[in-house]
Amino acid sequence: MSTQPTIVLVHGFWGGAAHWAKAIVELRKRGYGSLFAVENPLTSLADDAARTQQMIKQVDGPVLLVGHSYGGAVITEAGDLPNVVGLVYIAAFAPDAGESPGQISQEMPPAAFDNIKPDSDGYLWVEQDKFHESFCQDLTADEALVMAVTQKAPLGSTFGDNVTAPAWKNKPTWYQVSTDDRMIHPDNERRMAQRMSPRHTIELAASHASLASQPDAVVDLIDRAVADLGWFFASTARTRLRPASPNHREQPRQLPTRQHR
Repeated sequence: MSTQPTIVLVHGFWGGAAHWAKAIVELRKRGYGSLFAVENPLTSLADDAARTQQMIKQVDGPVLLVGHSYGGAVITEAGDLPNVVGLVYIAAFAPDAGESPGQISQEMPPAAFDNIKPDSDGYLWVEQDKFHESFCQDLTADEALVMAVTQKAPLGSTFGDNVTAPAWKNKPTWYQVSTDDRMIHPDNERRMAQRMSPRHTIELAASHASLASQPDAVVDLIDRAVADLGWFFASTARTRLRPASPNHREQPRQLPTRQHR
């Protein structure tokens, strides 16, 4: 293959497309010319999946979807379009049919679950004074302050919206687990990853905000997905030869790879 896929980045709860800022810069440095970051309304899973599909349909060519946090549920619901070639999950929800992010969280509550509070209009917020310790404890205090003040709250009902037809059953997947995640229990991340039988899984000693605290390692996984799909260019070669950092542990697949169409 000679044409790179377009990378479409999908944010999660309590942040917008700008949460991908560091990863976007790194992707461009590595030679990715076609990049988009969806800005979802966070009003319902159906709304967010529809907005993401609108973006995908604007792309004339193959698309690799990358979802962080609740964005994983969005790419799961939105990703079964013909030009989507794969799904990359970054510390993300990957619900099965009939599952919601809320249900998954209640089954195995994360450490900061009690720091999420509803307001009088039904939106869910991470308490500002606990945002740093809850969402991004491996970022600086200043970075956490900006995230806390600019957080994009979802409608609470969105947390309970069920996935209908999970795209990961038909598309190849890759997964990044954050071992110090306080917003999604790390064992929940491992469980969701394992049942998808991803082509590759990595674990990072990172907070929920791994896309901001370890963007190089996150982009390494995107590079890996692109290479696994048959694209190969200079930055991929460089990344695959780079020694692993102390905070970057690759995990072998524990299930055989499913055959994907």
